[in-house]
Amino acid sequence: MSQRPIRFVHRGAVVEVDGLPLTTTVLAWLREQARRTGTKEACNEGDCGACAVLVGELDADADGPTRLRWRPFNACLMFVAALDGKALRTVEDLPADHPAPLAMVTHHGSQCGFCTPGFVISLAALHDRHHKDLTRPTRREIADALAGNLCRCTGYRPILDAGEAMFDAPPSAAPADDDATRTALHRLRADPPLEYAALQPATGAVERWSAPRTLDALATAAAAQPDATLISGATDIALWVNKQQRVLPALIHVGAVPELRRIERADGVLRIGAAAPLEDAWAALTEQLPPLREMFLRFGSPLVRHAGTLGGNLVNGSPIGDGAPVLMALGTTLLLRHGAVERTLALDHFYVDYLKNRRAPGELLVRIDVPLPGAATTLRAYKLAKRYDSDISALACGLVLVRDLADALAPVRDVRLVFGGLAATVRHAAQAEAAVRGQPWSEATLRAAQAALAQDFQPLSDHRGSAAYRLRSARALLERFWLETRASDPLPAAMASVWHAAAGAPAA
Repeated sequence: MSQRPIRFVHRGAVVEVDGLPLTTTVLAWLREQARRTGTKEACNEGDCGACAVLVGELDADADGPTRLRWRPFNACLMFVAALDGKALRTVEDLPADHPAPLAMVTHHGSQCGFCTPGFVISLAALHDRHHKDLTRPTRREIADALAGNLCRCTGYRPILDAGEAMFDAPPSAAPADDDATRTALHRLRADPPLEYAALQPATGAVERWSAPRTLDALATAAAAQPDATLISGATDIALWVNKQQRVLPALIHVGAVPELRRIERADGVLRIGAAAPLEDAWAALTEQLPPLREMFLRFGSPLVRHAGTLGGNLVNGSPIGDGAPVLMALGTTLLLRHGAVERTLALDHFYVDYLKNRRAPGELLVRIDVPLPGAATTLRAYKLAKRYDSDISALACGLVLVRDLADALAPVRDVRLVFGGLAATVRHAAQAEAAVRGQPWSEATLRAAQAALAQDFQPLSDHRGSAAYRLRSARALLERFWLETRASDPLPAAMASVWHAAAGAPAA
């Protein structure tokens, strides 16, 4: 690949960026280079949403000029190089008659105003999506869409009022640059894959960014540069730069390969490309497995889920990551590739220690294969955190039972109880599983499993929770699981959906 500038569309025109450090964020470029200061810097770590922007892409299979999709992102967590071939829109680019800012003004949704641009962007994305679908969100759905936006003036009620009111207004015209943006994006598709290099001011070293567009080219590049950092959404990697001041001499972007963003169902398995955004991956999982909806809504925020990927979440391997407990409980396998050689590995065997896994240097995670359970399987996923929205887990779990649902005394054929936050890695509660397997799903079995948890885990204490709290909470979540799934007098469905695969929907 030959070197060329970063090229993206802003305000309907192609913008070229060259010579800036590799890890310059979209937020820094907007404020310091483009002088578009409507987008604010607050936390600079993806928690507050003050820097939210819209990033537009043509659908991967689009063959015409009309399929342009805008998603909200945190500009502080996105490197400018990741904008290559895409389009950027900020709060300053919204039409003057857009219902989102108008409703915020009418309903006094701004106090100090620092967070307001981010709220307007998230509301605009919500409005445009529902307007296209001809639907109207509930107040709860509006709150979910704003989960990544924090108002330190505690002005949430008028902001939610504004979110409801903007659907009363007549639809605004599409931004004037939409047609120009589509045309420019089609033109950018003719660019060669991005190979970008620039000096790192702190060290004087050359940093390099490569963005292959085929799986073969990506696998070759990764194998040839085993010390390079593989990057997609950068929701973790950007923090290495923003907060730890780390220097990253070589980055290989995996998000430009369409195959790695593909999601499909085949032969009873949901196949999720490693670079599929978390938003898309969890929407697909929830469509097939409705009990995962609550975990989906509490997994980061929309701003984070649009950027982060399921593959990145698993490879990062944080013991308090929300994805691994659920996927491990479902018996997920991973497809890995080094050069031309592929191998499969059960997620059960992927993690070896804190933030360490069995992916070899230069090896790619290509796909996550999630078996879809049958009618005899019951699934739950729970998460505990200090804050309801957009917070890291203190404890998360994926819990699966396989049994004869028609016979309360039938023994449990299989059980998978997987916890995050109780050890250095996400892992099965093996002793608790042994206490349940082959036994009726009774209160006595539950008590035996709860007692066995102390043999499975000796959790640490940290600022998210003490060891005693975590172990007590894990036992309580097992009890909740039993209360919701016991054959006689289960807990009301209002507590959580009871799902059976045969019906494919929450049961009454």
